Amino acid sequence: MIQLKSERELEKMREAGRHVAEILLLLREMALPGVTTGELNEAAAHELGARKLESSFLGYSPGGAPAYPAVLCTSVNEEIVHGIPGDRVLVEGDLLKLDFGVIFSGFHGDSAVAFPIGEAPEPVLGLQEATLRSLYAGVEQMVPGNRLGDVSNAVQTAVEGAGFTIVRDFVGHGIGRSMHEPPQVPNFGRGGRGPRLRPGMVLAIEPMVNMGTAEVEVLDDGWTAVTADGECSCHFEHTVAITQKGPQILTQVAGSH
Repeated sequence: MIQLKSERELEKMREAGRHVAEILLLLREMALPGVTTGELNEAAAHELGARKLESSFLGYSPGGAPAYPAVLCTSVNEEIVHGIPGDRVLVEGDLLKLDFGVIFSGFHGDSAVAFPIGEAPEPVLGLQEATLRSLYAGVEQMVPGNRLGDVSNAVQTAVEGAGFTIVRDFVGHGIGRSMHEPPQVPNFGRGGRGPRLRPGMVLAIEPMVNMGTAEVEVLDDGWTAVTADGECSCHFEHTVAITQKGPQILTQVAGSH
């Protein structure tokens, strides 16, 4: 059952989203060559404590997966999503993806950003740009009366038109009192299909885009997903509300993507 949010509930989700966006901006400023992914996680945890927020990620265990051990996902280069922070040192040219979620007043906000550490090769910058463009192509379709397949198809068209491949093993999702709610939001599909979009729906749109094959492998930690061919991958995500006036991005503040 897709949960429609009231205006009061959307206000709480806007606050959750604001915190997510602000903390991701702080982490981006920190993410320089020589910094470890574990240090980024520690900074995110500190901000959660200072703002009296709960983590959406820490201890999360869907479908019998091991409990996620951090408040932040840090995926580098060939790591697609769900990279566990640790002692990995960031180096010049890495493409870092940060995925982060908080709970404010019982409601979740969830967002992911991707950016190079220092200077990155042109093909990596092209992948980053195409992934971000595909995210906003999907968001543009989030208007009342459209169907979910219109969102999925817009993402897929933007990605494949740029010469990259969509990861099909992971999808976006509804979000609210739970981090993952119905419906699932694939990043591929046919327009005109799926549930009709209605005001009050809130969806996390998150294209995961690979430079090479779309095939995925999950490492022994039970979480970190990597490209099967070792090529670079990119990931962006926003929590977006469907309103009578069109889509409203809840995880965006001045200076963020």
